Amino acid sequence: MYTIDLHAHTRFFHGFESRSTVYDPLGARLLRLFSEWHHLDGVALTNHDYSPGFESGTAQTLFVPGIEISTTAGHVLVVGPDPPRWTTPGELTPTETVSLAHERGCAAIIAHPFRRSDVRKSGADFDAVEVNGKHPGNIERVRELADTLSVPVVGGSDAHYPFEVGRAFTRIEASRLTPETVVEAIRAGRVEPQLRGTSLDKSIQTAYRYIHRYR
Repeated sequence: MYTIDLHAHTRFFHGFESRSTVYDPLGARLLRLFSEWHHLDGVALTNHDYSPGFESGTAQTLFVPGIEISTTAGHVLVVGPDPPRWTTPGELTPTETVSLAHERGCAAIIAHPFRRSDVRKSGADFDAVEVNGKHPGNIERVRELADTLSVPVVGGSDAHYPFEVGRAFTRIEASRLTPETVVEAIRAGRVEPQLRGTSLDKSIQTAYRYIHRYR
């Protein structure tokens, strides 16, 4: 059994258009350090509409390549061995995004399904739905959605600051940990979401509720 955060960012803020920045290598190093501190085996690097390209990590923490694609209906995580390096925000439909993910040997996951998103209503053939670390109170609602779509639930922190990594993560059943086995486990349903509930995590969650309410 391995633990992996399936939704994390190497940048500390949204800011620039969806492109690589000089902060990405630093963000990746800090994510690795905090992942090791929280005893995670891996973390997926899923920046908005571009993949930062760090594909190895260390013996302690595997970097799983990924991208968070801004589709015409909301965000979709694409994780696996060969995600697209760059996408145009708002260009791909959810169905096109899922097809692209599968063509490249990746899993397509509905990200934060109830935050400014209609992706769940698209009818696309997703591999999983996420319980997001910013909204852990949605877990029962997410489970109901997953049952409706006949897909498993996974966990991702949606960390934009490295100390947030692992506040939601996924246990996967696999004989070894590689981007390919992560995809296989998700598709086979050998996954289980986990939530971390420290006092710091709860304070961050409260802050995000206000941030997303008034943005």
